[in-house]
Amino acid sequence: MIENTDTHFLGVDVGGTHLKIGLIDKDGTMLDFEKEETTPFRDHPEGFGTAFIEGLDKYLKKYPQVEKIGIGLPGLISKDRTTTLEIPAIPSLNGFDLKGGLEAKYPHHDFFLENDAAAAAIGEFYFGQGDPSENFLFITMGTGIGSALILDGQVFKGSRGNAMEMGHMLSDGNSRLETLIGRKGILDIMDRMIKAYPEKAGDLLKNELGIHLLVDTARAGNEVSLMVFEEVATTLGKAIVSAIRILDVTEIYFGGGISAGLEFMSPVMERTIRQYLTQYYNKDLKLKKATLENNAGTLGAAALCFMGSGL
Repeated sequence: MIENTDTHFLGVDVGGTHLKIGLIDKDGTMLDFEKEETTPFRDHPEGFGTAFIEGLDKYLKKYPQVEKIGIGLPGLISKDRTTTLEIPAIPSLNGFDLKGGLEAKYPHHDFFLENDAAAAAIGEFYFGQGDPSENFLFITMGTGIGSALILDGQVFKGSRGNAMEMGHMLSDGNSRLETLIGRKGILDIMDRMIKAYPEKAGDLLKNELGIHLLVDTARAGNEVSLMVFEEVATTLGKAIVSAIRILDVTEIYFGGGISAGLEFMSPVMERTIRQYLTQYYNKDLKLKKATLENNAGTLGAAALCFMGSGL
């Protein structure tokens, strides 16, 4: 039995295949956690949004002390943070008034919605180790490339609410950044490098390609794996140069599963960034691994309650 308190918050990280639901206290401690497949929500006759609203009921009953719920969503949402606009992983959510539906069903609760990358950045801001700055660019590297800017301690939303889609910046060959160095892009680079240097590929030849394998073999000194990370770092570094020049931000945090290989990317990425920037930027440049790791989405969603509550 979890003790009743008015400082517990619910963080809901909505993904394409799973919901991650965490009970979080004011200090960012995960008191309870559940993971639920989204298949029943997708198959619901009234659509994902209605199923999600109904599905929250069991968690609000399980945690009766919770009044505030933060929800991170994988896509574009309205500037007033009520309506999901474009959610590529869950198309039935496009144009759905999620906050309105939640408030209608649960009038005694407060709901705070945000893009999932921005939520993870907020989580790092409130709960991250090492006293994060009030101004930083957050880049999450996973299936795709997500990003957010924390500006003066707030999410920078842009003119219409959905700024900072770095994954959709055009990069080499006019391809989108996440096409090049999202998960699938990295696997394509691995495959290309293995074919080019089979004599150096080692364990990469014997196993199914994946990010965990890439990181593990890089740690073991595999030359091909290190070359893959160098290419990823160069591509990402160039994009970061553009972001720094536009945003005038010099503290960069990296999260997501692929950031497990940051140690192999950092030297090349930093060299790439520094060679295109002047001393004004370079003197304050900091590249850091985000600290919340696998809990970033859930903790970040819970932290949305803080931004909306003045806590």
